[in-house]
Amino acid sequence: MIRHIRRFKPRTREGFSLMEVLIAVAIIAVLATLVAPNLFGYLDRSKVTAAQTQIRMIETSLDTMRLDIGRYPTQEEGLALLQTPTDSVSGMWAGPYLDGGLPEDPWGRPYQYRVGSGSQRGQVFSYGADGEEGGSGNDSDIGL
Repeated sequence: MIRHIRRFKPRTREGFSLMEVLIAVAIIAVLATLVAPNLFGYLDRSKVTAAQTQIRMIETSLDTMRLDIGRYPTQEEGLALLQTPTDSVSGMWAGPYLDGGLPEDPWGRPYQYRVGSGSQRGQVFSYGADGEEGGSGNDSDIGL
């Protein structure tokens, strides 16, 4: 009878060493610092584009409402008239004119409405990222 002798094999450890993990994390961190500023720039631009699109949508709703009631909202009525009629327009009002309610701007604040300013419809606008009138860059007003 022949006996098979099992030879001792040293166990090899599977997985990564601490040094390999640290090098991989360092490479990912360097790449993130190079890519992140560009991504945040796109995020800021996308918020401005979203605000411009929502302003056009609100203006279209104001035009539709004007066809029904014969006028645009007064300063006192504001954009709320797109969602809820007042006593003066309840018979002609065929809204709500915006599905899902009046949206907030991309920075979480309500859109502003100003009567006059050379437009019969008035102006729908957002104060931008800073929430204050004026500013430049991301803080500039949108729709004015």
